[in-house]
Amino acid sequence: MTVSYNQNGVLTLGNTNLKTLAQSFGTPTIVYDEMYIRQQMRRYHQAFQKMDVNFVLSYASKAFTCIQMVKLADEENFDLDVVSIGELYTAIEAGFDPKRIHFHGNNKTKDEIQYALKCGIGYFVVDALDEIALIDQYATESIDVLIRVNPGVEAHTHEFIQTGQEKSKFGLSIKHGLAQKGVEMVRNSEHLHLKGIHFHIGSQIEETTGMKETAKIVLKWLKTSNINIEMLNIGGGFAVKYVDGDSSFNIEEGIPEIVENIKFTCHDLDYPLPTLSIEPGRSIVAEAGVTLYEVGSIKEIPNVNKYVSVDGGMSDHIRTALYDAKYDVKLVNRNEPGEDTVTIAGKLCESGDILIHEAKLPSSVQRGDYLAVLSTGAYHYSMASNYNQIQKPAVFFVSDGKAREVIKRQSLRQLIINDVK
Repeated sequence: MTVSYNQNGVLTLGNTNLKTLAQSFGTPTIVYDEMYIRQQMRRYHQAFQKMDVNFVLSYASKAFTCIQMVKLADEENFDLDVVSIGELYTAIEAGFDPKRIHFHGNNKTKDEIQYALKCGIGYFVVDALDEIALIDQYATESIDVLIRVNPGVEAHTHEFIQTGQEKSKFGLSIKHGLAQKGVEMVRNSEHLHLKGIHFHIGSQIEETTGMKETAKIVLKWLKTSNINIEMLNIGGGFAVKYVDGDSSFNIEEGIPEIVENIKFTCHDLDYPLPTLSIEPGRSIVAEAGVTLYEVGSIKEIPNVNKYVSVDGGMSDHIRTALYDAKYDVKLVNRNEPGEDTVTIAGKLCESGDILIHEAKLPSSVQRGDYLAVLSTGAYHYSMASNYNQIQKPAVFFVSDGKAREVIKRQSLRQLIINDVK
């Protein structure tokens, strides 16, 4: 992320003055460095291109989606992973080719399945046995599917973002025979074609061991079960840096290492190397984004705590409350050392409405100052709510010193647009 102070002591992102942006368009506002997003996507392309394999890259739109984000992904030759009818609708409205969209989710509704079929999506990622029968029932012509398997692998990450362990709600268990049964059901269906296998072991994966071992498990199962596939989708979950001490996933080293391991395993098993696919989301957008807030009340409890309150909160920053996630913060309107340890609190009526528990800010911080919370590009706007009837923030892309609005701030009227009087 290109966050830095300019010669006037004002924080910038993508060479754009964040103080001016906050003053001009209000807060809370989420701001993305557009070039950083593009560079991340290009890094993944370059890493795969060096490995002499067939590959498809998809953007996991659940991390952050809007019409302009979908258009950007299209421009950077990324396919799209959607998990709801709303994400699919957004992609279609953006003019994205439905054949380059695949539909995830552990409980797809009949309306979502019918809408996806009507749109002509590329394939479904099947997550349950009864889903196979449901898709087959509504399909009128051949449709590709990938079966998401549960490999029984525990990733070294927060328990709430592990997805590959046996007790996970996601995927069909290899160990308990559900994955094999799913393959048989697809083979016996009228309209479904088994395009491949999908797995995903969790999020914030810093190193390659888990993915490499999981790929071996899956490929050995495919070989011994005599299942041939065209595509192996190894998911996403690549780590990003939130605070000092975190490590971002090393794309240039990690992707070749994973791919080489898969190539070696296929050769060792005498199994045809399938097209490889990944679905990064967080690692594309997380570090590209910051959230701007205006400081309000400051409450100092002697010898206990100092609360610095901002004009947003868990309505646009839920991950601290959900996962005890850690974030860094910077004062926007002047460059001064962070000498005070404070708690940055939101304005919502919840004791748990805390953005950062032990933040470092200058002792001079006062009402009217602007703060930038870093690495909020993933799972912030997409998880935003209207709790306390708080309006959702505006979103901007910045590039070369210029800002463009990609999502307008929610209006008061929009808060009650669906209310019946």
